[in-house]
Amino acid sequence: MVKSIEYLMESEEEEIRLELKTDPRAVIEQAHWCGVNKGKKVLDAGCGPGIVTSLLAQLTDCLIVGLDYSSKRLSYAKKHYGQKGRIEFILHDLRDELPFREEFDLVWVRFVLEYNKSSLRKIVENLKDVLRPGGSLCLLDLDNNCLAHYPLPDKLKHALHKIMSFLEEKHDFDPYVGRKLYTLMHEAGFEGIKMDMRPHHLIYGDVSHGDMFNWTKKVEMAIQKAPFIIEDNYPAGPEGFFSDFQEFFNDPRRFTYTPLIMCKGIKPLES
Repeated sequence: MVKSIEYLMESEEEEIRLELKTDPRAVIEQAHWCGVNKGKKVLDAGCGPGIVTSLLAQLTDCLIVGLDYSSKRLSYAKKHYGQKGRIEFILHDLRDELPFREEFDLVWVRFVLEYNKSSLRKIVENLKDVLRPGGSLCLLDLDNNCLAHYPLPDKLKHALHKIMSFLEEKHDFDPYVGRKLYTLMHEAGFEGIKMDMRPHHLIYGDVSHGDMFNWTKKVEMAIQKAPFIIEDNYPAGPEGFFSDFQEFFNDPRRFTYTPLIMCKGIKPLES
């Protein structure tokens, strides 16, 4: 049963934001590291609008299933990527027991756990159940998300940390989930665990249109979700916060980064 939930980044333009921020070359590199290749049946757990699912499908000649809890996102995925063959999109919540049992050779989970702080272990256990013995679980997520900027003015830095703390507490968002991936995998009993880390955001000099759009949407959502936090911690209020952050982000002196942490492990052949 799909639960009624509120996705933190929900907006009319969310599918566009997700597509614009997806770098196909980076996804393919990450998929190679995870072991996506011909002969493997893959589950894209938390597939969103389907663009990443379609990229993974280029690397395997088996069925790839994209699963997400958003009917809006899945409608977009089916319209834009559902006709490309060997791709199936299914509506389901990863926090619930999945409608598969030891069917997949590889499960891919990218930028999903960060929105499910209270359900991390449950989701990993559910995904373990759908893997064949000897299959691989691949967790990819960010760490210190939205928090690494320089030279960020002190008043912006203070308000930003207050906002992120509020989103953690009230909206199940985890800006530090990347550092937890190894422990989650280890506690779930996976073997042969391997880790890698590389930059996801690495922004300096002139900002690209895609990065500006992505970060503008992030700030707009923060203001929408926590206006009173900004009002209490930023003298210029929400409008001033938005304007000042845009000015900072457009400054070519600005340096912003976010590490992507990747973790892969093997389900034991015997429990």
